[in-house]
Amino acid sequence: MPDSLLQGGLADEAALRQRHHHRLGVRAAAGGVKIEAMRYLHTMVRVTDIEASLRFYRDALGLELLSRRDNEGGRFTLVFLAAPGDHSAQVELTYNWPAPDGSRETYTGGRNFGHLAYAVDDIYAACRRLQEHGVTINRPPRDGRMAFVRSPDGISIELLQAGAALAPAEPWASMPNTGAW
Repeated sequence: MPDSLLQGGLADEAALRQRHHHRLGVRAAAGGVKIEAMRYLHTMVRVTDIEASLRFYRDALGLELLSRRDNEGGRFTLVFLAAPGDHSAQVELTYNWPAPDGSRETYTGGRNFGHLAYAVDDIYAACRRLQEHGVTINRPPRDGRMAFVRSPDGISIELLQAGAALAPAEPWASMPNTGAW
């Protein structure tokens, strides 16, 4: 954990989590915590460049920006995004600001985190939009059903055609995989 979080950010993060718990009806009970109600909130992804990440998740992928909070004391930025019309499954981008000496955190992915997945109305149009934003289609939708891309930080994003698969179409049907997905 970066020193910046230890110097004030942890209290802010704890307050955010406590608010989440209060909204969900979580309370202490003898022998542990009793969950009165539960719902999914978000998946947090650490990013190394918040602006590049916003260009990918918001501009290229098409997620809606729900909120952005720059925390001067904790030296971090939290951005919440969601699919248009579906704010029930949010992605939290966490950006830890560079240290005063300019050094930045680096993150390495693990196989324990697989991918984020989104259903799209037209997988070919979604992939075309991503390409127009300079995103490599790592696993093209050859089957009219599934594609994979990667965020600027290497997070794998799966796109699935909502409903039945579309008929195979070019250039996707003959496009090879590129890199890892």
